[in-house]
Amino acid sequence: MNFTIFVLLLSVFSFTHFNYARDDNSSYPEGFISLFNGKNLDGWWGLGTVNPDSWINLPADQLDQKREKSLLDIKKHWKVEKGELINDGKGLYLTTIENFSDFELLLDYKTVPMADSGIYLRGVPQVQIWDTTEAGGKWKYGAKLGSGGLWNNGKGNPGRDPLVHADKPFGEWNNLRIRMVGEIVSVWLNEKLVVGQAKLLNYWGKIKGSKARKPLIANGPIQLQTHGGEIRWKNICIKKL
Repeated sequence: MNFTIFVLLLSVFSFTHFNYARDDNSSYPEGFISLFNGKNLDGWWGLGTVNPDSWINLPADQLDQKREKSLLDIKKHWKVEKGELINDGKGLYLTTIENFSDFELLLDYKTVPMADSGIYLRGVPQVQIWDTTEAGGKWKYGAKLGSGGLWNNGKGNPGRDPLVHADKPFGEWNNLRIRMVGEIVSVWLNEKLVVGQAKLLNYWGKIKGSKARKPLIANGPIQLQTHGGEIRWKNICIKKL
């Protein structure tokens, strides 16, 4: 089948089983488990943009200490109100304690003008979220094309730029669906396919003097990255594949 036709069909039929009520952080499709209970930050800790190899194999006591210390920063910049996770645009990124391999991730987000955010997959940046208007000042980086792309793949690489602009206006909730199998990622934003079967390049795996990169880490956390403006999240759930 022609690849373009395949992508269009995938976009049309992918959400057949994903129409569900998402107003209380509890109504999820079959097989999905909640990552956010709508009440507090249980199950999460804080990390910045850091190579998972630098911490993921730490002894259990050292890792516990690192997580506990990170919560001091998290509590300054993250809060829960009326079932929504809210970040003020600063601080460490909210990071799952559990690590994941292959998965489908669903979440809703709502952001503000000038904000910049993203979702790290296995600790690797990132599915891009940003202000896509000209006033946001980031058209030179590709913001005009919309959110949802694998921005850190680098200019010219598959998946870096979204296939369509699918962002909703400020003040409205956006829905993301992300499917990751091995190193291959597909992304739907507001039920529109924006990344179709693209390889997520290992931001941490650059080999000096070569265009090749080391493979992605096999298991890693989901991170909600944010800087530059308030962003809200809810209905975060995942299905292990």
